[in-house]
Amino acid sequence: MQLHHFSDASELGYGAVSYLRVVSNNDINCNIVLSRNRLAPVKPSTIPRLELAAAVVAVQLDQRIRQSFELPLLDSVFWTDSTIVLHYIRNEDKRYQTFVANRVSQIREVSQVTQWKHVCTELNPADDVSRGLSAEELINSKRWLKGPAFLWQEEQLWPCQPELGSLPPDAEVKKSSQTYAMSSKLTSQSAIDCFIQRYSSWYKLKRAIALILRVKNILRKKTELRLCSPITLNEMKQGEIAIIDYVQRTQFTFPKKEESLKKLNPVQLGDGLLRVGGRLTNAPIPEAAKHPAILPQKNHVSKLVIWHFHKLTGHSGVERVLAEIRQSFWIISGRAAVKQVLAQCVPCKRQRAPISTQYMANLPVDRVTPCQPPFTHVGIDYFGPINVKRGRSEVKRYGCLFTCLTIRAIHLEVAHSLDTESFINALQRFMARRGTPQLIRSDNGTNFIGARHELQKALNEWNQQRIEEHLLQRETQWKFNPLAASHMGGVWERQIRSVRSILMSLAGQQILDDEGLTTLFCIIENIVNGRPLTKVSEDPRDSQPLTPNDLLLLRPECPLPPGHFLKQDLYRCRWRQVQYLADIFWVRWVKEYLPNLQQRQKWNHHSRNYQIGDLVLILHESTPRCQWPLGLVTDVNIGDDGLVRSVQVKTHRGTYIRPIHKLCLLEGNMNE
Repeated sequence: MQLHHFSDASELGYGAVSYLRVVSNNDINCNIVLSRNRLAPVKPSTIPRLELAAAVVAVQLDQRIRQSFELPLLDSVFWTDSTIVLHYIRNEDKRYQTFVANRVSQIREVSQVTQWKHVCTELNPADDVSRGLSAEELINSKRWLKGPAFLWQEEQLWPCQPELGSLPPDAEVKKSSQTYAMSSKLTSQSAIDCFIQRYSSWYKLKRAIALILRVKNILRKKTELRLCSPITLNEMKQGEIAIIDYVQRTQFTFPKKEESLKKLNPVQLGDGLLRVGGRLTNAPIPEAAKHPAILPQKNHVSKLVIWHFHKLTGHSGVERVLAEIRQSFWIISGRAAVKQVLAQCVPCKRQRAPISTQYMANLPVDRVTPCQPPFTHVGIDYFGPINVKRGRSEVKRYGCLFTCLTIRAIHLEVAHSLDTESFINALQRFMARRGTPQLIRSDNGTNFIGARHELQKALNEWNQQRIEEHLLQRETQWKFNPLAASHMGGVWERQIRSVRSILMSLAGQQILDDEGLTTLFCIIENIVNGRPLTKVSEDPRDSQPLTPNDLLLLRPECPLPPGHFLKQDLYRCRWRQVQYLADIFWVRWVKEYLPNLQQRQKWNHHSRNYQIGDLVLILHESTPRCQWPLGLVTDVNIGDDGLVRSVQVKTHRGTYIRPIHKLCLLEGNMNE
């Protein structure tokens, strides 16, 4: 009877499987006994390390089976497809890193080098342990249940063992240490500086130094305190004095000759520290405030002191923090040092970082292209709900607004529900009356301004694929604005505000029926389409202002300048009259309305482009600023003008695409 253990590892997990091979009267039988697998650790690890961990699982299986097996076993054979594991186990003269050394030690304690053999991946059943099998594959896997085919053959037919040769370059061999001689002064200073640099808290640094001083006093038998006793206030004070004394001795070589110290009149008092002499000797303030200890500007200890008082004052501003510091310490050029440290405070940035802006982009082609029929380029949005009477009950209706992106005309439809069918019906009614548009723009579902929770939830459940297929049949393109970019739909958002205002003025508190609501929508549509697009002139010689109804209704209500057709055409044919009026509208639209779009009303300055690796704060308007999540920029979307308009942000909850107007920049390029 023999035990054969196979081990393997992958990026997902590792493990081992054991088989019992029985040879009796030239009859060979083999069957599975036990298997164990482990998930790969969350912290990324190399495949050779995982293969070595799988080998450890194999020897553990061998021990467990031998403890519970009552029949005599001849020997155990361990199989692995990793040559580097065989190198580790057979090595006699190299020293390995701690991880490898510990696991090789476990393997060598319960197995011999001669028991370990190599098998190719195709013949290794432990490959199923590390990569997994479906239920169907597990049932039909003969190799898994009965072992590889070569175990059913004579030992002479087993896989040939390769020549291992020398260790591969990726083996974790411990490097020999090298010693470099330095002067005793430089060595002691460097060691203390490295020790101080390890601490990011002024309190913890003082505590560590206080413990070192206690050990020193215990060894000199100058104290009866034990090492495990609580730190006393006097020990903390002595630790603080020792730190400041070291900093002053290394930073101020000749204090009397230092130009930065002359105004402070430095003096040494009873504790031996360099303190401010100053002019406040007679002031009724504490002694520490009269003669604060002097610290240099650019030193790690000075930074720790500033951080300590900044947190102690509840993340206050520069002047408050500097005032508290000067009650005990005097940092040279303290205001500049405090500003430099506070500029790196992430909690302060999260509370005070401004919302990002970028230079306003150019208008898209569909906003500035004349001479096309109304509603060729359309923006869509929903608003509501609106309660209407139906019998003795009340039901909800919703408004679907279609706005022409060119002439700013609107078209209103009543939607009876928020499902996909209702939207397609409203879209078909619109196309039947206004024609098929070439382009439709809309928000991305979750950003419909003014929508309530049920509206947002229903729009998220729209079958967008079905709507797009319906539009493709009519050769219509549908474009979505990015998530959380409501400013990109300002054209229709402003129209919804006008519609709501008129709706409240006309309907008031009255509840309408379906017929009344449809009639009211037509009235509102006519009112909004009659608004002036250009400035209303006070000079009676000027033409009437341009309105969307001038093109929709084709009513010549103002003196018309000449165009491509003659004025006499008004009296000949109706189609010539219509063509003439449309031509006059577009002439005035280009000359009077289009120049009004030239100016940028806001975002008139170029800002720094976001880069991959930037640390940002993601704006959530419904939550307090302190709860806004942090994110890391992983990709940027650059517009035609070379400016970044939106970015891909990775957070602890996932990856999202957000416009820059929903972000606050905290740190630039964290990868550098």
